[in-house]
Amino acid sequence: MEFLTALLVAYVAIVPVELPDKTFVATLVLSTRYRPLPTWLGVVAAFGVQCAIAVAFGTLLTKLPTRPVQLVAALLFATGAFVLARGARRADAQEKEQEAEFEAKAVEPKRGWRAAVASFAVLFTAEWGDLSQLLLAGLVASGRPMLPTFLGGWLGLATVSGLAVLLGRWLLKRVRLAVIRYVGAGVCAVLAVVTLLSAL
Repeated sequence: MEFLTALLVAYVAIVPVELPDKTFVATLVLSTRYRPLPTWLGVVAAFGVQCAIAVAFGTLLTKLPTRPVQLVAALLFATGAFVLARGARRADAQEKEQEAEFEAKAVEPKRGWRAAVASFAVLFTAEWGDLSQLLLAGLVASGRPMLPTFLGGWLGLATVSGLAVLLGRWLLKRVRLAVIRYVGAGVCAVLAVVTLLSAL
């Protein structure tokens, strides 16, 4: 039961945070340049490495005294809530800027494994220090088990990138990114409060 709970918490934390983020936009742009399947496979592989590093960092933090680590994790979640809520009003404008940025990186059409490698490289370099990494590290540091947290985060990112490949343009036309960002901010705020209460 704890395994499933930790997996679901990570999944629910990651999806609304990354849906309006550059992860979604980058995958959408790449899938218009390259074939969808190798694009998605390359992106998901990059996310796997990123999630593993984030969870490993969170595990290292658990070696430190518990209460300070939980307080830092709560601060990370609160920071995530603030960043998402603050950027919500500019979400649509940022989406256009990010789309132009990733279009410039994916100029040459590629196929097969070359498209997968190119997609891996673009996402791997774009996502360092991203909010999703901080959230996963914070979840593990606050006491959640490593493996289900990794799997939940990775599945969340795979879901977001899959939505970008399959329904990206349709979603951008019908769903306001600002609303999704406010939902993500709410999830981060709840995690901050829960982690703070368990520390105190």
